[in-house]
Amino acid sequence: MTQPNHPQQPDYFGGPEWPSESHAQGGFDQFGQPVTAHPYQAPDPYSNHSDPSGEDHRRPHVDFGRAVKLFFKNYAVFNGRASRSEYWWIFLFSILVEMILNAINFAMDGTPNDPARLYAVLSTIWFLGTLIPSIAIGVRRLHDTNHTGWWLLISLIPVIGWIWVLVYLVQDSDENAWQSYDKEPLPVTE
Repeated sequence: MTQPNHPQQPDYFGGPEWPSESHAQGGFDQFGQPVTAHPYQAPDPYSNHSDPSGEDHRRPHVDFGRAVKLFFKNYAVFNGRASRSEYWWIFLFSILVEMILNAINFAMDGTPNDPARLYAVLSTIWFLGTLIPSIAIGVRRLHDTNHTGWWLLISLIPVIGWIWVLVYLVQDSDENAWQSYDKEPLPVTE
């Protein structure tokens, strides 16, 4: 339809869009240039991923057996990250081993003040054998929450330090941690 006073001019009210906009199709503007976001536009703060490819770089969740296997395979790997499930399964595993060692102690008629010799030897071997990997998995867990592993040292402060580190350890994985902490050599995942 045309306007009454100008029969050659199209009606823009209720009619088609402006001529320059009606020709923009397939992601191109009227001049054939690709339609893109403004070059100085801020990124979307509510996007799910900061990685442009849209990949999720968080460490995978693991079950109990796989966590124990990874604990010993990544014996002294302080680089990379450890998922929340990987860390807490190892925490549970350590408690179970200590309970078994305490059961051996009580079976050998030892007391907490006067432990049986076998318990003392086994407990010392367990402690020394898992000291390095326990620190390593703690550092990797802090990396997964996008905190430096040096925060583990704050746990040397009684009570307040323990709570502070515990808050960091229970946090969910940070989406951007891979950019800072996934450097070679990475921990084994299988």
